[in-house]
Amino acid sequence: MSNENKDQFRPENHENDHFLLTTVVGSYPKPKWLNRAKELYQDPDHSFDDDDYQEALDDASRLITNEHERAGLDVVVDGEMRRNEMVEFFAHRIEGYEFNGPVKVWGHNYFDKPSVVSEVKYDESWLVDEYEFVAEASDRPVKVPITGPYTLANWSFNEAYDDDDELTLALADLVNEEIEKLVDAGARYIQIDEPALATTPDDHAIVGEALEHIVADIPEEVRIGLHVCYGDYSRIYPEILEFPVDEFDLELANGDYDQLDVFKDPEFTADLALGVTDVHVGEVESVEQIEENIKKGLEVVPPEQLVVSPDCGVKLLPREVAYGKMANMVEAARNVEAALDAGEIDVERGEPAPADD
Repeated sequence: MSNENKDQFRPENHENDHFLLTTVVGSYPKPKWLNRAKELYQDPDHSFDDDDYQEALDDASRLITNEHERAGLDVVVDGEMRRNEMVEFFAHRIEGYEFNGPVKVWGHNYFDKPSVVSEVKYDESWLVDEYEFVAEASDRPVKVPITGPYTLANWSFNEAYDDDDELTLALADLVNEEIEKLVDAGARYIQIDEPALATTPDDHAIVGEALEHIVADIPEEVRIGLHVCYGDYSRIYPEILEFPVDEFDLELANGDYDQLDVFKDPEFTADLALGVTDVHVGEVESVEQIEENIKKGLEVVPPEQLVVSPDCGVKLLPREVAYGKMANMVEAARNVEAALDAGEIDVERGEPAPADD
């Protein structure tokens, strides 16, 4: 697949010759009033009805989309205001899943883990309405995050298929149907979320096969990213370079870039969406710190293959911290672009260029 499909997201009035696309992984803190609206909606003693709750969701979606624009992001999302958990949201929309109540997963944490009880089937679109609303609310390109089939299969009880691989591939075909609908609606940037891939590295083969199903007959100009959370990347690299995706979104700031060298040999041939702010830290990194983090990406790929984003979704952060991280990230990216334009960075190593004698 071509990496040239990134240029379609370059703003017309972009101030620098270099372009480091800035975006986010997906989730964002929900306004407190939206959580309150949900409580009212679910309370049988209140007259807060479907229309009222839909209005609240619409307002939150517009608000957070606008917050992403104010931060200066080149590609926006609405912070997944209409979604709850990343599996639950989709399982409710896929025929073949059912819910039997929360399951204890670790410590005192419970997760509404669904069961696949019959053949999974595509019914109604999952995300087209969400995409169309955000695209209407923004004049910037919109990215659509989708939970990947490997995660949808592994975070569920499989009571219908011979094994999880068979279920994963069946779900991959449904994701492909949904992407086709999104593309018909105008979407050009799709992100597949497979957070646990680097913690279950023996499964990279089935994820690669699932991705082949996902991208089947998807036009070349549609950008496909794969988001993977922290884990032992050396156990999935370089095998993941065979995956049919344009971009890998990798959580590296959280580990202070201790695994950066993994991606230097062999050469990283895809685009690298580098996590440059740590979503597990409740302080906003300085612009200067984020600039240094961006330069670490230039040790792995040249500028035309680098995308700038946070490590992961930021929904667990205080909202003002999430916004501060995004705004500083965009400012840092523009500063690094200007430094690249001026020849101040040695792109072979992401270091300051040697001064002229």
